[in-house]
Amino acid sequence: MDWEGLRGRLEGTLLRPDDVGFDDARKGFNPLHDDHVPAAVAQCASAADVAEAVVAAGGRVPLAARSGGHSYVGYSAPPDGLVVDLRRMSQVDAAGDGSVTVGAGAPLRSVYSAVGQANRCLPAGSCFTVGIAGVTLGGGIGVLQRKFGLTCDHLTAAEAVTAGGRVLTATAAATPDLFWALRGGGGGNLSIVTSFTFATDPAPALTVFVLTFPEGKVTEILTAWQPWIAGAPREMWANFKISGGNPPSCRVAGCFVGPSTACYPLLDDLILRAGVVPTGRNIQDRDYFNGMRFFSGKPLRESFVASSRILTTPTPDPQALTRLLTGRTGTSLIFDPLGGAVADTVTAQTAFPHRDAFATAQIYASATMASEPDVTRNVAEIVAGLGALGIGGGYVNYIDPNLPDWPTAYYGPNLHRLRSIAHDYDPDHLFDFPQSLHHA
Repeated sequence: MDWEGLRGRLEGTLLRPDDVGFDDARKGFNPLHDDHVPAAVAQCASAADVAEAVVAAGGRVPLAARSGGHSYVGYSAPPDGLVVDLRRMSQVDAAGDGSVTVGAGAPLRSVYSAVGQANRCLPAGSCFTVGIAGVTLGGGIGVLQRKFGLTCDHLTAAEAVTAGGRVLTATAAATPDLFWALRGGGGGNLSIVTSFTFATDPAPALTVFVLTFPEGKVTEILTAWQPWIAGAPREMWANFKISGGNPPSCRVAGCFVGPSTACYPLLDDLILRAGVVPTGRNIQDRDYFNGMRFFSGKPLRESFVASSRILTTPTPDPQALTRLLTGRTGTSLIFDPLGGAVADTVTAQTAFPHRDAFATAQIYASATMASEPDVTRNVAEIVAGLGALGIGGGYVNYIDPNLPDWPTAYYGPNLHRLRSIAHDYDPDHLFDFPQSLHHA
């Protein structure tokens, strides 16, 4: 591999292990994967830089693009490979027609800030440091999805670099197969997207809230929450989080598109159905940007192990889920409701396969390097327990190499078409990693 030749052809910067700044540049969000040491990091400044990196690496070293660096298992830092770092390509431009063009390296904080300043709205993920690329390419679930749909539903065009180093603009008219696959087919597959163009909606007034309930009441609250959220207006999004313990505890947190005066009666209805008085209530009126900031989490790096499942329908046995989290301190099971605008798009229209599902389920556990084996086993046991309850599937943005039959779990009925498109656009398997479409 001619590293110096690539360095000379880049407008951006190529960092090798002996270069100042390499150690920081190579690390992703999760410190558990700091042992993934690439041979180089190409800090690309343009699509032309990305094309140079793709051509240089082709058939010589492993290659992976990185936007926010939040890959759950560190796939964006291939050991002894080349990281195509897109974070310098982070410009966000909002146009007068309501469209927004976003560089693939932009974090969600920058996207929300620019879109909000234009008095517009784009539904996307929660964590402010997550990159727009990974969110969009996996589908893009978030707190506004029941009202406005997934992030990928708003995509109108994507500038992409293909395996041969060609730069093209993917649209429904020009490249229908590739455009279809980029909306839910998962990051790291098919091409490296360098910018996205989205249609947006007018920015709404929002109500954000958290209801905290007493320990030992998970079964009662979950029993009430499931039919309540299924029947709620699409303006209401409210997730359900079970925190492991003895006994487990739970909370309901969410975002309502509208003023708090219209939100309060809906929350009161949930409480009445559950027959349990919350120990804490936090309900606030916010604008679009500050509503998104409410869910943004900590900006610091965090060590964790996670996986996912998909509830096609509400679970008939909430008590079994309570038992599954009993004694598992430090582990959470989070149900994020789908429905509403997510289901307005038919499954075959995009690569995201879970259009008709009730909710996604994320299993999330804090970890250290020393505890990772035990935590990984704990998460796997919960995943298996959910499977035993008939809860299968998975969300590709919560990628997990241990998820049983992950190709079908992530892509469902869209798997065959995705495989075919991957063969057409990347016949030599340049865009490859252990859970790429080439291994599906």
